[in-house]
Amino acid sequence: MTPYDLRDPDIRRRRFRPIPVRMLVPNVITLLAICAGLTSIRLSIEGRMSLAVYAIVFAAALDGIDGRIARMIKGQSKFGAELDSLADFVNFGVAPGLMLYFWQLHELGNAGWIAAMVFAISMCLRLARFNATLDDPNKPAFAANFFTGVPAPAGAITVMLPIYAVFLDLGRWPAVLTAGYTLLIAFLMVSRLPVFSGKSMRMRVPPELVLPAFVAVIVFIALLIAYPWHVLSIGTALYLLALPLGYKSYRDQARAMAAAASAGGEVSSPPSAPTLGNLSEPPHDDDRPGRLH
Repeated sequence: MTPYDLRDPDIRRRRFRPIPVRMLVPNVITLLAICAGLTSIRLSIEGRMSLAVYAIVFAAALDGIDGRIARMIKGQSKFGAELDSLADFVNFGVAPGLMLYFWQLHELGNAGWIAAMVFAISMCLRLARFNATLDDPNKPAFAANFFTGVPAPAGAITVMLPIYAVFLDLGRWPAVLTAGYTLLIAFLMVSRLPVFSGKSMRMRVPPELVLPAFVAVIVFIALLIAYPWHVLSIGTALYLLALPLGYKSYRDQARAMAAAASAGGEVSSPPSAPTLGNLSEPPHDDDRPGRLH
């Protein structure tokens, strides 16, 4: 294109065409999530840890709806996908790591800082792995039901369990134990452990259960507001206890697929062996490419 071509109004319109509002709405929600994550860092510096945790939970809620809204209003974009990955790193990697450091890990000096830094880096590596394996053609079909490793929002919510314990008056964990727990969650995020995702499930609610479903959601939100530390603690414990079930389910499905292939006379290896060393990231059901939950 030459400078003379820019004088053509048709070319200028094609090059600088307006962006539909529906393309902006999901990105605005993602930016609000980033604001919540950054605010949590400020609140943790100021010692207001309860509000800092609320900000992370709010960011996780926004992260759970922005992609779905983008899909509903057809506002998906490559820009939104990249912005979402950066938001996940800030909100669920950097912010929780700094919160734990300002709250207790600083008592360990350099060792505490290393634990917080490893958690943030693990989140970054998990995001990079997901984006790199998004279009892997060798994934078995059932892998769509699983994440590889603990997902970003779940990692952020579970790593703050020592903070929940203090607000429940269960005592303050030793700093060494908090650091070890932080490293454990970091390892689970970058591991090849298959974790239930539920992304590919298309659940339909019978008409007679629509109103009870609404009531159940309202009750859950009310419990979260009234008893936040109980709900977050119990949810974290149940989530961690359910992790072995995800691995068992993945292994059973891989074995069933391998047995079906052998029975059909096909000489081939299973699409994905039921070990933790060769699992690949499942495709995301969101239409926004490269998105992570």
